Amino acid sequence: MNIAHLTELANDSGGTLYLMLLLLLVALTVIIERTRYLSNMQEGGVRLIEMLKQGGGASASSVQQDSSSQLPHHRLFAILQTEPASADRGKLDGHLEEAIMHEVPTLDRSLWMLDTVITLAPLLGLFGTIVGMFNAFHALGDVQNNPTQVTGGIAEALIATASGLFIAMIGLVFFNALNTRVRIVIHQLETIKIMLLNRFDQLDVTSSNRGQVELIRSQARG
Repeated sequence: MNIAHLTELANDSGGTLYLMLLLLLVALTVIIERTRYLSNMQEGGVRLIEMLKQGGGASASSVQQDSSSQLPHHRLFAILQTEPASADRGKLDGHLEEAIMHEVPTLDRSLWMLDTVITLAPLLGLFGTIVGMFNAFHALGDVQNNPTQVTGGIAEALIATASGLFIAMIGLVFFNALNTRVRIVIHQLETIKIMLLNRFDQLDVTSSNRGQVELIRSQARG
């Protein structure tokens, strides 16, 4: 099957194979970009959680030097830095939750495009097959044509449907995988929020031990 034959098939499908090629490129672009982004977010979240478990300033510093300031998790540490020493747990909880809500849309950005490709690709494939079937049955009206040419045309028309299903299956697998990664990162954000609240709440925030509060903030600041 050479390029000329593939071009002929694309033309016989009403041009829908060209559109499905575009959909495939869009899907692959979203898959590659989101996979790399969410993988970095997930790995960075694991490092930050481990830093909080250890409670060591050195580990916090090493995480900050490892570009953790680009992580959505770091926004929670930024909230802790800006909170007044007299802040209570309820107010801090609200501020941390607000920060998480602001970060969630950036995690599933562009996933709607992949969801659209999953739905649209089979429909476009079906449309291309219908157009190809029209061409095949039109050839059937010509008595000079061999019946095998008609059946061969129908078989070629089904390539559009097969292509659409193939793109949808690839997109569905990665769409579910990416959604799972998004849920993991959100869970990490919630975990870090609880850990920060617990460590903040364990301190009696008075003028006598305000230095301890500043120590926690310096560890978060790295």
